This record gives sequence, structure tokens and C-alpha cells, in this order.
Amino acid sequence: MVSSAVSSFPSRVELVGEGLVLRDWAEGDLAAMPGLFDHPDIAYWTPIVSPFDEAAARARLAKDRQLRAEGTALLLAITVDGGPPLGEVMLRRAPEGTELGYAVGPAHRGQGLAVRAVRVMAAYAFERLGSQQVILELEAENAASVAVATKAGFRLLDVPLITGEEKGRPFALQTWGLDRP
Repeated sequence: MVSSAVSSFPSRVELVGEGLVLRDWAEGDLAAMPGLFDHPDIAYWTPIVSPFDEAAARARLAKDRQLRAEGTALLLAITVDGGPPLGEVMLRRAPEGTELGYAVGPAHRGQGLAVRAVRVMAAYAFERLGSQQVILELEAENAASVAVATKAGFRLLDVPLITGEEKGRPFALQTWGLDRP
């Protein structure tokens, strides 16, 4: 469950660990965002808008700031040194728990960025937010995400599938969980 002690996220967040720096998105990242998110895999497996252009980047940055101010979600750029973004990791707080999500730009895959970013964000959820469990919701057919969940130490939970439709296609999400150490 989510700790009610924190109503919103800090205005600035920088998480360092696992050879990564997870940092706030900035105006200077807008030009890089389409190269990260305008890709068929991201369009298919995530709710990120497609096509993803400069207008979509501006809307995403505005939504990030709104969700953070509301205390609902935290979206951070995945970097190795605080510099150019390579992807994104997300933490969403809801009454039922703390959910993580991620997207890594196509040019930056195969480096373990998602696994490491998920572990760093999970540690933040446990240590700073008091979460007892963090979850990933993903489709069983998404082999790359199943591998991320497994490598990050998550286990498939025995809970009903989350079904729905997005972008004109049906989905069925499994829930994977990682308990507080």
C-alpha cells in the first residue's frame, strides 16, 4: 500500500544508483524525446501517444509536471550521467499500490537500462514512500518486459489479468510484484 505521509513529490528529484542517474525531464530534453518514444514497439506496448513528435513531447512534459504536483506520478529521464535522456522510468501511486513503468529508446536497448532504472525507482518507492510492494503490469507476449521483470527480481503475482483496449487493440496485463526488502 502507499504511504499517506507524502501527498506530493518533491519539485526536484535525482536518483543515483546502478550506474544511472534518473533525473527530472527538462525543456532541453524536448528535442530528444521523439527519438526515444516515436517507435513502433513503444506505440504497441505502452500507452505513450503515437506518433510522438515535438507537440507530443511538450504535452508529455506538461503532464509530467501536473502529475507530480498532484502527487500521482513521477516520470524521470533515464541517463548514465545526468546528461542526454536514454529513456524514461515512471512511478505511479494509486490506492491499490505503487506501479512502475519504463520505456527505453530503441538506440539504447540491450544495456540493462530498464532493469537498473526499475531497481533504482523501486528502492526510492520503498525507502522514501514507504511502499511495501511495487508492481509492473505487462503483457505476457512482451518478452523484453518479462525479461526486465525477471532480472529486476519481480515475481508473477497470482491475481486476475487486467484487460482492456487501448489504441484500438485489446490487451491483457499480468501483474508482477517486488516486495519491500
